[in-house]
Amino acid sequence: MKEFDGPITDFRALLHPMNRRRLLQGAGALAGAAALGVTATAPEPAYAQDKVLNLLSWPGHADPAVVKPFEDKYGVKVVAKEYVGGEPMLALMNQSPPGSFDVVLADAEYIHMLKEGGFIDKMNPADYPLADYWPEFQKFEPHWVGDDLYSVLIRFGYLGIAYRTDVLSEADVKSYKVLWDPKIKGKLGFFDWYLPTMGCLSLYDGNKPPFDISDAAFGKLKETLFSLKPQTAGFYSMADQFSMLTNGTAAAIPGVGDWVVLLLQKNGVPVSATVPDEGGIQWTESMSIVSSSTKKDLAKAFIQYMSSPEGQVRSSIMPAYWASIPNKKGWELLNKQHLAEAKALRHTFDARNVMDEYKEGKIFIRKTPVQQSIEQWNDVWSEFKAM
Repeated sequence: MKEFDGPITDFRALLHPMNRRRLLQGAGALAGAAALGVTATAPEPAYAQDKVLNLLSWPGHADPAVVKPFEDKYGVKVVAKEYVGGEPMLALMNQSPPGSFDVVLADAEYIHMLKEGGFIDKMNPADYPLADYWPEFQKFEPHWVGDDLYSVLIRFGYLGIAYRTDVLSEADVKSYKVLWDPKIKGKLGFFDWYLPTMGCLSLYDGNKPPFDISDAAFGKLKETLFSLKPQTAGFYSMADQFSMLTNGTAAAIPGVGDWVVLLLQKNGVPVSATVPDEGGIQWTESMSIVSSSTKKDLAKAFIQYMSSPEGQVRSSIMPAYWASIPNKKGWELLNKQHLAEAKALRHTFDARNVMDEYKEGKIFIRKTPVQQSIEQWNDVWSEFKAM
């Protein structure tokens, strides 16, 4: 792999073919040599490499509760390297030796970067059950380049505000304006990643879409963000958000949603999540075949399993954090096997569900910044934290 010769400060250089790999290297530099946000995991037992599927993913996706049927069928072990945040994922893809990973689970906004960097393969749509997906997700724009598919959507969710119901009411959280409410001064937590929070605040500022904004609007977004500093309780890792909402250190966290609160509700914590009137952000997790993998048939089989009804049900109620799933047959199986969970996820067919919310036009797909660089947005976030 070519040596890194300095970061690209303007990620719009993505548009120039000569800078494809340097863009990913710039993102790697942004994340830091240590790949900030990568989670520590216990050592795995030794397995012969031809019996291992190596997965790069957000936490929890190699949990036996999710992957055991696949492991049993193929006689393999799914071993995950876990990260938190898109830039650490790019850093790991860029810095790891070729062949380190067979499948990468990434957020939709990073798929084109992975494709342009030459890290993922083109996929045959006929190999996957896309016809069983909700129509809105059968040709999900971030995963395609023209008629070429590069990733398969596995799960998704909406981001707005997570909050404690013993502090704030449903009426309170109809607008992001509640973030400045004196009732939660010193109790406003933040997920320590710039993109979700700044996207939601951009919606509050009236920017639709929230990530494609002028420099003037970006300046206003910076002011909006900085004005929240007196409200701030702290900046939390992915895992810490659960505990801070549970113990009341945080009464509200913007830029998160059901993926945090559903498990807490199951344990009796008085929390809920909402998409305010200004709108919300959609996060997605999708799987691609890594170009340097030597086990591409196994990688394809794994993505087929994860997009099948059984894999979708297991993914939706993954122990680490729950999520919505795009496969309608997965919804049917979830209702048959886990009705209470289907209701909690709003995945029923006889009541208002998550697809109704999607169709109302309040949800915007999370993207990386368009008119500014990733580095510019990340620098503003870092400045906010240091205030």
